Amino acid sequence: MRLFAFVLALLTGAAVSAQTLPQLYDVQNVASDDVLNIRAEPSASTPIIGTLAHDARGVEVVAVNDTGTWGQVNSGEASGWVNLRYMAVRGVHIDNFNLPVGLFCFGTEPFWSLQNIGGAMHFDRMDMAGLDMDLWIAQDSGIAEDLRRMVHMAGIGGPATAFIYPAACNDGMSDRSYGLAISLMTSPSAPLLSGCCTLSR
Repeated sequence: MRLFAFVLALLTGAAVSAQTLPQLYDVQNVASDDVLNIRAEPSASTPIIGTLAHDARGVEVVAVNDTGTWGQVNSGEASGWVNLRYMAVRGVHIDNFNLPVGLFCFGTEPFWSLQNIGGAMHFDRMDMAGLDMDLWIAQDSGIAEDLRRMVHMAGIGGPATAFIYPAACNDGMSDRSYGLAISLMTSPSAPLLSGCCTLSR
């Protein structure tokens, strides 16, 4: 019986600690005259590289440390770690088009961006005028809190397709870290674009 209880505790602990990332958090339990430090590494003894206001909301956590006690966030052009004791999960909200609210995707070489604006995927590239591609479907996996999406939309001279999925991602221009990646084709014959996505710009 004790063995059963022990195994059940382990499984329950694993279920609680397992968390879909990236995730939005709000700062909590920080005095109004204080800030939450962002550390270079997940330890209170490492240098402070930034801070979050005592009432910061919608902070994107893209990874956690092995013990689940520290979360990785972006600060300026770098990423660092905050103590999750002072963070409360806000959750990721899904819009009427089955995409995470605030989703913004981007890439380099060439610089481009993609975001949902009222049911049209607005595509910007530095060497062309912005384009609104009507969103046809953003298909999910049917698994709760799974942020993977296969997106089909009107493209540039034919259907466009994008796959958004959780993965460690870097923009190649800074030390910022992201928890979502995207592969995008703006038409059936267009080159494959790769980039990162964020839930909080």
